[in-house]
Amino acid sequence: MNAIPPQRRTTARPDQADAGCPLSISIVVYRPDAALLARTVETLDAALADLLDVAGHTRLYLIDNGNPGEFADLPAPMDEGVETIVIRGHGNVGYGRGHNLAIERTRSRFHLILNPDVELNADGLRRALAFLQAEPGAGLLAPWIGGDDGAQQFLCRRYPTVLDLFARGFLPGSLRKFFARRLARYEMRDVIGEQDIVWDPPIVSGCFMLFRTDVLKSLGGFDPRYFLYFEDYDLSLRTRDFARTVYVPSVRILHHGGGAARKGSTHVKLFVTSAFRFFNRFGWKWL
Repeated sequence: MNAIPPQRRTTARPDQADAGCPLSISIVVYRPDAALLARTVETLDAALADLLDVAGHTRLYLIDNGNPGEFADLPAPMDEGVETIVIRGHGNVGYGRGHNLAIERTRSRFHLILNPDVELNADGLRRALAFLQAEPGAGLLAPWIGGDDGAQQFLCRRYPTVLDLFARGFLPGSLRKFFARRLARYEMRDVIGEQDIVWDPPIVSGCFMLFRTDVLKSLGGFDPRYFLYFEDYDLSLRTRDFARTVYVPSVRILHHGGGAARKGSTHVKLFVTSAFRFFNRFGWKWL
């Protein structure tokens, strides 16, 4: 994967706005896995190329939360209809605040929040934008999500209990099986599937959130008080005050992310801190 050509590697200023741009995209990275990020950009490039005739110009924001010089060359789509803006030098401000640096700049019609460990189907963005254009009441679209093995990840959620989060995030598989029924309900396995569109799932995953930009701006983007984890839960629940959320399984991605417990003690601490903040805001539900 080539680095960004010099003539396209620009530094965003607060006054830079993509007025008239149908689609903008933001990806936040912090010491990224180079191979995964390159694959994300490669599949994004294919999806944007398939979209060029209907969406025209697209602006991609790459937000580097690392220290200067840690990851000098961020790959970017080579499609001629994509302008890439690299935002860096602000340090590790957190996932949500990183995306907010792009959200506050954009003036697009739709904005995609995307993880750097996601692969998109070539026709995914075309299908997603077509759906939103046909359904003006939909403000946030969530896709079908597969894992490393291609099997579906159930990342649409009902409102969690503390027990749900503990069982799903921290119990080994040998013990998690005793909570299978309650976790299946939490993960909406009774309604989230391969074919049916599902309206108003309470919570959707932050690895791919396609918003109407006016809805996202009305929400003020992510709550900056979350450094990592639960910022997507918070944003999903707040979206209900402005528009409907919809799960559209014809839009497909692969997600290579992992759980907090598998990433070490620092991530466990961040997970617990954010969970505490989330429940304090929306209400505690233990069992």
